[in-house]
Amino acid sequence: MKDFIFYAPTEVVFGRESEEKIPAMVKKYGGTKVLVHYGGQSAKRSGLLDKVCGMLQDAGIKYVALGGVVPNPRLSLVHQGIELCRREGVDFILAVGGGSVIDSSKAIGYGVPYDGEVWDFYVGKAKAKTCVPVGCVLTIPAAGSEMSEASVITNEDGDIKLGYSNNICRPKFAIMNPERTFSLPAYQTAAGVTDIMMHTMERYFNVDGDMTIADNIAEALMRTMQDCVFDVLKDPEDYRARAQIMWAGSLAHNDVTGCRMWGDWATHHIEHELSAMFDVTHGAGLAAVWGSWARMVYKANVSRFVRFAVNVMGVENDFTDPEATALKGIEALECFYRRIGMPTSIHELIGRDVSEEEIKEMARKCTLDGTKTEGKFKVLTREDVEQIYRMAT
Repeated sequence: MKDFIFYAPTEVVFGRESEEKIPAMVKKYGGTKVLVHYGGQSAKRSGLLDKVCGMLQDAGIKYVALGGVVPNPRLSLVHQGIELCRREGVDFILAVGGGSVIDSSKAIGYGVPYDGEVWDFYVGKAKAKTCVPVGCVLTIPAAGSEMSEASVITNEDGDIKLGYSNNICRPKFAIMNPERTFSLPAYQTAAGVTDIMMHTMERYFNVDGDMTIADNIAEALMRTMQDCVFDVLKDPEDYRARAQIMWAGSLAHNDVTGCRMWGDWATHHIEHELSAMFDVTHGAGLAAVWGSWARMVYKANVSRFVRFAVNVMGVENDFTDPEATALKGIEALECFYRRIGMPTSIHELIGRDVSEEEIKEMARKCTLDGTKTEGKFKVLTREDVEQIYRMAT
């Protein structure tokens, strides 16, 4: 087993009516003037936003609000948030929503104390040294941003989607009430489960084979997601299944299932260019390209894909033909995606064929004009990335 440092400082308040703890948690972590950051109308329609703001007001905590976060959160709104926080003297950011809202909040937190352009962190020009504290009220289990050190932002100037990781942005607390996910549409639920599984698989398909405990946790998590997603698609108010999915989203991205630094992450980076260019749902984009990535790389370690096929997807092991077992595992996951309404090709994802020019442009951005490779399970060149896009078409 490799040496590692596990760091997961986020305080989790999980369960029914957990949002009642919001004022106490904000005060615990030093908040006196709060930016309440949220997405669209769903937070308002559900009554959650009014409840959060009302509790802050009753507790004597001043706040300002900024909505408008969209999937694949935009840099322009981050800029607005930074200006608002500076003008209002905000010292705590409360994200009310899913991963996009939390990621936007983290980016705002980086930018408030920074003299330069916050995008510097995402393009690698600078490293954040301070961050306004962030807390979150999770409503969409998927991204795992409520416990992670990562955030992903889209710069509309050039349609560039990049991530930045730094432990200083990890939320101080996460309020997680599974009842708040009852109203999620089926497509969003399925895309969230896909993202949860992919966060796990990015770590699972690694070059180190000596993390047995992490592998066993990862396999159990992925099997559980396959069971629970059908339960909630059948009964959206199945609290037990919703709770499993919500907690799995956190565990899949807080490094319990494997250290992020050892993971592959090629599928995520390949998908980032898809969602930057076509503004698609992240989880659906992952489902569309994963099978093509897997067929490109599985021969680098056939036994790993065999283990996945048998232990996660329930494929019978053909000991005489490991490659056949590995491929059946890939096919089984794609079948699962289709059963929950996820696409397994780019055509299904965007409703048309992707052009050769678009393929080349996405691969160019993904590999920074061919100056960097992708992945660790098998190192991929710019040409390899282009081929994965073609295979996924």
